[in-house]
Amino acid sequence: MQQYDTIIIGAGHNGLVCATYLARTGQRVLVLEASDTLGGLASKRIFHPGFKSCVAHSAGQFSAKIVRDLDLARHGYQSGQATPTVGLDLAGNHVTIKGDVVSGVEGDDVTRFVKYRKMMLRFAKLLKPYSLKTIPRIGNNNFSEIMLFAKMALKMRLLGKDDMREFMRIVTLPARDLMDENFDNEILKAVLSWDGLIGSKNAPRSPNHTILAMLYRMIGEHKGDHTVPVGGIAGLINALTGAAKAAGVEIKTNAYVGRILIETKETGLKASGVELADGEKIMAERIVSAVDPKQTFLDMVGVDNLEIQFTNRINRLRSEGYVAKLHLALSGLPHFTGMETLDGRMIIAPNMDHIEFAWDDAKYGNSSQNPVMEIVIPSLHDKTMAPEGQHVLSAHIMYVPHQLENGWTDAARDQLCERVIETIEQYAPNIRKQIIHQELLTPADLAEKFNVTGGHWHHGEFALDQLMMMRPTYQAAQYKTPISGLYLASAGSHPGGGLMGGPGHNAAQEILK
Repeated sequence: MQQYDTIIIGAGHNGLVCATYLARTGQRVLVLEASDTLGGLASKRIFHPGFKSCVAHSAGQFSAKIVRDLDLARHGYQSGQATPTVGLDLAGNHVTIKGDVVSGVEGDDVTRFVKYRKMMLRFAKLLKPYSLKTIPRIGNNNFSEIMLFAKMALKMRLLGKDDMREFMRIVTLPARDLMDENFDNEILKAVLSWDGLIGSKNAPRSPNHTILAMLYRMIGEHKGDHTVPVGGIAGLINALTGAAKAAGVEIKTNAYVGRILIETKETGLKASGVELADGEKIMAERIVSAVDPKQTFLDMVGVDNLEIQFTNRINRLRSEGYVAKLHLALSGLPHFTGMETLDGRMIIAPNMDHIEFAWDDAKYGNSSQNPVMEIVIPSLHDKTMAPEGQHVLSAHIMYVPHQLENGWTDAARDQLCERVIETIEQYAPNIRKQIIHQELLTPADLAEKFNVTGGHWHHGEFALDQLMMMRPTYQAAQYKTPISGLYLASAGSHPGGGLMGGPGHNAAQEILK
């Protein structure tokens, strides 16, 4: 029977990051991936002959420290340049944001934007150092943990009394309130709030999470700007794969883990290996799960091996996805009214009410009649995604429920896909003539195809009760779990989702302690 130091379940970017850190210290590491591709939601797959897609289509948050530590540049990784985010307007009067510059707005909104961005970057800087650290649980802390809390408190105190009060005030605000306080232009407000909402089950008027989510999006090297690596998202996954293999990591695809093997020791329960769907058993000193917490504990560990209160907390994790994905195979580069270049990110959300109404539809189990979405043309960054001269359009459609009121049927998918294309067509009038093939993936489809509970991007809501030392929940928020030898390293752990690599990095550091 095979024996490893560490088995990692899931070859998403966090799994690959964790595996490489461990292997570079001399550990014998095996990564098991249920599908035939690596990268999880960032994997590149064929959706039509000659056309490829990724569910994830940007990587602006990916940690520069991880890039340096794992020497990803040697494996071909280049982070790419910041690109603009454009709030589309039907008349072509678009609002464009890149770095500290905003255009397409009038009056005081330009100067307000500079002041607002400066404030948000200052608050994001407060959070940044702790995205790559284990946040200790509160109570019975050792000296180093107490010192970490002291440093966090000192950094907040160094903001000054006024800024500290402002930080504490705005992180509990709904996005709608913060936008209305600062700006007049409706498209600008919708676009700025987008990064606090995308991937979540909350709306502009929902309190207590969206501002923190916006701040976390700004801790990357590009300070919240949309970026695509050179060679597309595949450029990042290929570099991570290359670094893992160079460190000696073994990777096995089409290896679905049916259960985590648990042994009873004198000191309690211990994870000792895994059993694959075909019955093969592989043993290891420790198991690291880079899949979502619900799948890890409820499906792989099993409730018989868990204390009832812990099981109840895992069951209560909010992890229903609210984002659908549209891929269009196009015969040529589309033309959007008033747009000269399409290398950035385009947001269709005319105002914050549109976003709120789309959420209202979804919370009652319906998909919106007026979808809001984020669009990129990934084939501009990765020429291998489409035949020469042709292109791929990738769109994240917000507020599409995992569980549709009457269930997701082919007809329901077709109806939603048609509404989304009709919406895009208002801004790109000739796009329908260019469509060779279309694919719409609901959260239910994402759950099935990518093996993630609820089809939730982040493996759990990004909310105050599921953040930092509480992510995903008490007794599992510091990457260790109630089962000895079992660790977590997915987006369900601190600092959360998005292509940043933080959970994989932090889990590895915790193991290496």
